[in-house]
Amino acid sequence: MWPRHKVEAMTDQAEQASAAQSTAPEIPGKPTSASRTTLSHIMTHSDTNLLGTVHGGVIMKLVDDAAGAVAGRHSGGPAVTASMDEMAFLEPVRVGDLVHVKAQVNWTGRSSMEVGVRVLAERWNESTPATQVGSAYLVFAAVDADGKPRTVPPVLPETEKDKRRYQEAQIRRTHRLARRRAIMELRERRVAEGYED
Repeated sequence: MWPRHKVEAMTDQAEQASAAQSTAPEIPGKPTSASRTTLSHIMTHSDTNLLGTVHGGVIMKLVDDAAGAVAGRHSGGPAVTASMDEMAFLEPVRVGDLVHVKAQVNWTGRSSMEVGVRVLAERWNESTPATQVGSAYLVFAAVDADGKPRTVPPVLPETEKDKRRYQEAQIRRTHRLARRRAIMELRERRVAEGYED
């Protein structure tokens, strides 16, 4: 995880670059399935919180790990976590659960990618179907060796679900940018009115 001010600045650069017309040669797209990944892990006592269930932070780390792998695979190099738009915990995870974290690129800009993650859990010693216990959306920025944003291949949705996820990701991006603009305008107004931030 990079320092917040650096990530915000890099995310702004990436988002602005995504909105601008690129003069660089176009990179061939990659299908959603090319970077789709599943990370599986058995939960142990060292993963628990004070209530005896698995700590949310443990799940969040697995989510970030899986999403980071997907972003790196899709972009063909380093990618850093820029933001986590949403993390929903639907059911508690217990010691002895086999957790599967499934991640895929939902949308790409010029140098940013939204990765969608589903978290499933099943008992390690039972053959019952896995239950969805969480979901998350993360934005990653592809970076070069100097930490500067670099261009990523467009994602090519393959299935109807992939197409739906792509469209939903565009809506989340629009909301994210509008929220950021509104916050910056409020801060600027408060500074202009003489209030300290």
